[in-house]
Amino acid sequence: MAHTGRRLSAGKIIGRVLIVILTTLIMAVIALYFLMLVIAKGPSDSAKKLFVCSVKETSAIKFLADWYYTPEQIAEYLGGGEEAEVAETNTALVNIGQKTDENGNAVPAADVERKAQEIIDVSGSTFKGKLLKIADPSRVFVGISGEYGEGQSGMRLADMIEKYGAEGGTNAGGFEDLNGVGNGGTPLGIVISEGQLRWGGLNTTYELVVGFDQDNIMHIGKMTAQQALDLGLRDAVCWGDPKRPLIVNGVPGNEQDSLGGGFNPRTAIGQTADGTVLFLVINGRQTDSLGATYDDLTQIMLQHGAVNAMNLDGGSSSLLYFDGKLQNICSSLYGPRPMPSCWLIRPES
Repeated sequence: MAHTGRRLSAGKIIGRVLIVILTTLIMAVIALYFLMLVIAKGPSDSAKKLFVCSVKETSAIKFLADWYYTPEQIAEYLGGGEEAEVAETNTALVNIGQKTDENGNAVPAADVERKAQEIIDVSGSTFKGKLLKIADPSRVFVGISGEYGEGQSGMRLADMIEKYGAEGGTNAGGFEDLNGVGNGGTPLGIVISEGQLRWGGLNTTYELVVGFDQDNIMHIGKMTAQQALDLGLRDAVCWGDPKRPLIVNGVPGNEQDSLGGGFNPRTAIGQTADGTVLFLVINGRQTDSLGATYDDLTQIMLQHGAVNAMNLDGGSSSLLYFDGKLQNICSSLYGPRPMPSCWLIRPES
């Protein structure tokens, strides 16, 4: 018996599939817009602040806040974490390799069992992440992509780890990133690597510098490149958000008021009283991990004994490599991004 139905051509089938896909995307965009509208115009001030802080901390979608709020309203919601004077780092608070017991008494070095590196899971109500502990701070240094400036490009973290033969590492300082498509070739602020100033003006003051001196003690402060070199910083980078450190000399930066920030991927570095270096990376923009605020980072660092800690470049740059693999989830749609600098772990001698 002859078949009486009409057979669809391949072109018509593809056309219908494309129409379905396009319609679905349009509906998803409309649904997302109205979801954001409910948050942005709803009754919760805390939800509005988190929305503004979260999107304004991204390079690619910061314009979303401008859809719903005036510049004055945005400035008000971003008001947390104002700049404050940063106390001079008290190096006496860090005694490399010295452990204390529950009563604060020194434990003999022979009785101390220290893992060279240890990685642990961290989590909160809105985030999941990893904390890497490096017992020997002399092994932590700044790796660089190469020459900096116009016409130059950064390198991906995995490539810099291979370049230096490092055991692992995390992203470090910020870089020019207009609209979220920067190539990582121009750092923001100081870069000192293995005792040499690689980027930054000798007499230019940079808001927040974090680095290690020749005694392997971490410093945080507002300083020029010349002051950093005069302090003997062998490795250092810059980052400016929030406008004050997470912890300085054991005092949290949010002791008086919140450091602010929205839910985003984060990277931070800290040092404990026995010299152990802490690399902290938080997953964000994931269904099971929206991200962390600056206050969340502070709390994690305090829980793990940090006496000094500072936020680093985060967002789609947040990465942690250890034990030969990526330990966190990269939030960039295009995979790990090129960057100008990273904190690396030199192999044990």
